[in-house]
Amino acid sequence: MSLEIFNDQFRGGSTRAIAADGHRSLVYLGDQVRRRLAGANSAGSDMTMRPSMPERAKVEGIGFVEFATDEKDAAELVALLHTLGFRKTARHRTKEVTIYEQGAIRILINVDPAGFSKAAYAVHGTFAYALALVVEDAAAAHARALALDAEPFRQDVAEGELELPAIRGVGGGLIYFIDDSSPLGRFAEIDFEPAIDAAGVLPAGLRRVDHVAQTVAYDEMLTWLLFYTSILDTQKTPMVDIIDPSGVVRSQVLENQSGSLRITMNGAENRRTLAGHFIAQKFGSGIQHLAFATDDIFATAAALVENGFTSLKISPNYYGDVEARFGLDPELTERLKAGNILYDRDEHGEYFQLYSRTYGEGFFFEVVERRGYHGYGAPNAIFRIAALKKQMRPEGMPSR
Repeated sequence: MSLEIFNDQFRGGSTRAIAADGHRSLVYLGDQVRRRLAGANSAGSDMTMRPSMPERAKVEGIGFVEFATDEKDAAELVALLHTLGFRKTARHRTKEVTIYEQGAIRILINVDPAGFSKAAYAVHGTFAYALALVVEDAAAAHARALALDAEPFRQDVAEGELELPAIRGVGGGLIYFIDDSSPLGRFAEIDFEPAIDAAGVLPAGLRRVDHVAQTVAYDEMLTWLLFYTSILDTQKTPMVDIIDPSGVVRSQVLENQSGSLRITMNGAENRRTLAGHFIAQKFGSGIQHLAFATDDIFATAAALVENGFTSLKISPNYYGDVEARFGLDPELTERLKAGNILYDRDEHGEYFQLYSRTYGEGFFFEVVERRGYHGYGAPNAIFRIAALKKQMRPEGMPSR
């Protein structure tokens, strides 16, 4: 087989990157063909018809998100997590890694002076550098990823500790695979010991990770879309344009049918946009924000205030516009405005969004409530981006 790449977005990359994408696409195509032929020939007597790798991994959820940082920056990040209602629950037995939890969400803070996290921090600063996916079979998911040219990752672990299968992902970060059918699913019990959080933190009703937003250079988007869709059982939604006051950011979502995995890929074309600023200041692509799901956005907003959380201030003009567009009851509009909560609606239902201020160079947290809604609040993006840019330090000014 041979492949001629006509897409200019692919062809704009390096020769090596183009070759890697072309090879991955051919291997993926070959796997799809074999599966169809094997299905048509149920006897499966022809070995060439049998798949040469495990099937696409079905993701059951986000196991954890891990931040690389140092002691000084960690204090500020932990303070922010406390305002969001997260509590320290465990500490690693041999490394400087701590788990903060709420609902089914696990955030790991890694300040260990050795290992890959230290190198990641040296390059990027405080960074959400690792993501763990809960799959049906971690070994099979890892094997498929390697068959599709993913770069493997491993580092030494102490005796008695687990080695989580991992690959390199966006921006050179890590993707771990864990499952509930092996000891990997008990990594928090095996590698960590319980810890008590002395902070008086009120749980805020955050249930799970709703979606992970990764920002990449626009000419890398097709590479990473192919990477995810070939390895994981996901589908792509249509691309949409996110309007930033300084330009357009292209956004496309990868998600599975159950909604247990949602990744928004945002492609930045210039550094003046919020997404482009993040890439420039972090020296590479990566996770720019995490969205957590709640069942009651207003109760969560009240709990966040009790914890000292500072929400992103939304322009009052937004609420007059959204009330007129959707014909909202003025009482609901006032509740939204009081909590800096954004609103959207589609044919399936309603969507509520609440944002933190930025942490570092453009990273932020989001809280969402879905009432049947299928999208990601794209019409609200221009208001959110304008608000985030207002509170960020001016270009060229030193960080705190």
